[in-house]
Amino acid sequence: MTVRDIADHLKCDIIFGEELLDSEVKTACGSDMMSDVLAYVKDQSVLLTGLVNPQVVRTADMMDMLCIVFVRGKTPTDAIIELAKERDIALLRTSYGMFKACGLLYSNGLSGGVIAQ
Repeated sequence: MTVRDIADHLKCDIIFGEELLDSEVKTACGSDMMSDVLAYVKDQSVLLTGLVNPQVVRTADMMDMLCIVFVRGKTPTDAIIELAKERDIALLRTSYGMFKACGLLYSNGLSGGVIAQ
């Protein structure tokens, strides 16, 4: 699945990253706890979150993620957008909640990127 496919499935606004839309994504993770993302996510994932702070971009960068999707219509600040631009991470926004957004991606073939405990 590509970032463009994710944007289409979730009816996203593209905040940043038009040039990254054709990037391939293998897995997705939905979490508002960045410590869980650091501990349990594998592969190059898309991060779905309702958390809107710079730590989200820093975590995604550390995990080599290509894209962050802000759920529930959350909008990142200009500082967060600039940080994502510096790290070349696409930013999308959907009005769907976390549960529905994750379910839509899963039902369209994107697997989870979380290591089973």
